[in-house]
Amino acid sequence: MELVCPAGTPAALRAAADAGADAIYCGFANETNARNFPGLNFSPTELADGVAYAHAKGAKVLVAINTFARAGSIGLWRQAVDDAAACNADAIIAADLAVLEHAAEKHPDRRLHLSVQAAANSPEAIRFYSDTFGVKRVVLPRVFSVPEIAALNREIDVETEVFVFGGLCVMTEGRCSLSSYATGKSPNLTGVCSPPDHVDYREDNAGRLLAQLGGFTIDSFEKNTPAGYPTLCKGQFSAEGRTGYLFEDPVSLNAFELLEDLAKAGVTALKIEGRQRGKAYIAGVVSGFRRAVDGLATGTDAGPAIAALKTFSEGGRQTSGSYKKTWR
Repeated sequence: MELVCPAGTPAALRAAADAGADAIYCGFANETNARNFPGLNFSPTELADGVAYAHAKGAKVLVAINTFARAGSIGLWRQAVDDAAACNADAIIAADLAVLEHAAEKHPDRRLHLSVQAAANSPEAIRFYSDTFGVKRVVLPRVFSVPEIAALNREIDVETEVFVFGGLCVMTEGRCSLSSYATGKSPNLTGVCSPPDHVDYREDNAGRLLAQLGGFTIDSFEKNTPAGYPTLCKGQFSAEGRTGYLFEDPVSLNAFELLEDLAKAGVTALKIEGRQRGKAYIAGVVSGFRRAVDGLATGTDAGPAIAALKTFSEGGRQTSGSYKKTWR
């Protein structure tokens, strides 16, 4: 299976390529990119240099142009597609119909991958994108169990890519009503469910640290306790007399133990999440999964390498997420 790894900076791209990534996904430093964080992402010149470096290491580069274009202002998204092709990127990852259409018509030699932002989770939806735009691969939403992925693969002719490590989204990607309500920004358009400019940390009268998003307190932490990033679905809520993590604990996805099952289910590519992460995270996670994927073929035990991934997980804890239907 192909190991698809994130890069939010040129340094992270080089780290991913050096650590053994088969493919690296990244985006431009503008709103065409669903990880449009300040200080991250690529200019066209940086992307061209990154593609050359990755290709020299035997890795492909996939450019995420995966937000939804503003009505009547699609020019920026079309330009991003053109720039990605000019930089010799191997594939474009998109969700918006107009962006997919432009890529298919103007750059038919460029592979098209369907972003998870499109939330295509049925054979009919996937066949539509394949038949209409020539999509070669679909990134599946993080809502499937392994048997469901296997059943889906039996009904479609395109490649499937699934998340195996990193952020755990318990909503249909890009359609989180909670974060839209709290911040007034659509994750589908701005690309982030917890925009950094809406995040704040305050200390209350008892000395606890309050993590806030859009003025709402999402969680509280005792003094000297590591504080998580305020993501709404991993916050604490009170409902029906109970207070706690009602949607999901602040943990990270790690599907390492399911790699063999995913291979048998017909999965083509394994995706690591984390374009907002530094190069140390990228190098550690990619090298661990590189050994794990290679170990499937050679019978080598990658357990020790994967055990080290716990240090990169939110709160030091991990979950198999929806793959085993453990979500609340």
